[in-house]
Amino acid sequence: MKISPSANQLLNTFAATLELNGGGKHEGEFYAGVDLGTAYIVTAVVDSEGVPVAGAITRSLSSIRDGLVLDYLGAIRFLQKQVAAIRNAGFAIQVAEAAYPPGTVGANARAFKNVLEAADLDVSGLIDEPSAAALVLGIREGAVVDIGGGTTGISILHDGKVVYTADEATGGTHVDLVLAGNFKVEVQEAERIKTDASRQREIFPVVRAVFQKMASIVNHHLKGHRVETLYLVGGTSCFPGIVQVMEEETGLEVARPDNPLLVTPLGIALSCARRNRKAAVEPDGGEKGGVKVKVRQRTK
Repeated sequence: MKISPSANQLLNTFAATLELNGGGKHEGEFYAGVDLGTAYIVTAVVDSEGVPVAGAITRSLSSIRDGLVLDYLGAIRFLQKQVAAIRNAGFAIQVAEAAYPPGTVGANARAFKNVLEAADLDVSGLIDEPSAAALVLGIREGAVVDIGGGTTGISILHDGKVVYTADEATGGTHVDLVLAGNFKVEVQEAERIKTDASRQREIFPVVRAVFQKMASIVNHHLKGHRVETLYLVGGTSCFPGIVQVMEEETGLEVARPDNPLLVTPLGIALSCARRNRKAAVEPDGGEKGGVKVKVRQRTK
């Protein structure tokens, strides 16, 4: 099972909006999705038809770790700058959603909502990260594996519905720690080594065991579920060779979209648009300023 061309085109459209080239005021309703990740904070913006129109990405600098907001004020500052940049580009975003790792409950989940509200956004809801990714990829059957900076999240779907979610603390930061130990360098330098495309083939044997650990997490949570295909998303899934390790360790078909880092934030924005459409539907079935979420590509 391959990723659909329409899903990849949607992601590439979103990637192009990160430059925020649009000047002047843009008319219409806009909906934002904020992914507060361990490695990156990413905001995606879609219009009333679900088309990506703007976005921003920032290194989180440990404001978030393993699905928890550790530096509350730091996360707010980063997000405030993103919101300001998007609004200055002419997109008057106000309504937004955030996502949380599977299994995050109570005050830990509410912390994501609090960060958005402190950045002057109205939060219409929350969604778990792998479920958000499934919205972009259009998955009805299979498992989304969201490998971020701090955690590996699993969401199993059957007949278009999420039937199981889980999350464990193994992600890109653990790759950094292994590299730091191997090369006797600081974690920041290890991160630079990891993301240097010219060195990734060299370091793959060093970090392979971490990817095997991620695969063992997936295998554990797939027990008792019939799954034929894994869909890899999240920044760490960009690393060359991880698809092959997952295939070897799980025995399943593995698919990875273009721009895996951008899948979840875009899915959060689509969820925001969808939720607000439902909220605008009147009891008699009529629509009152509703939002029709239709995946199409922006035309120039």
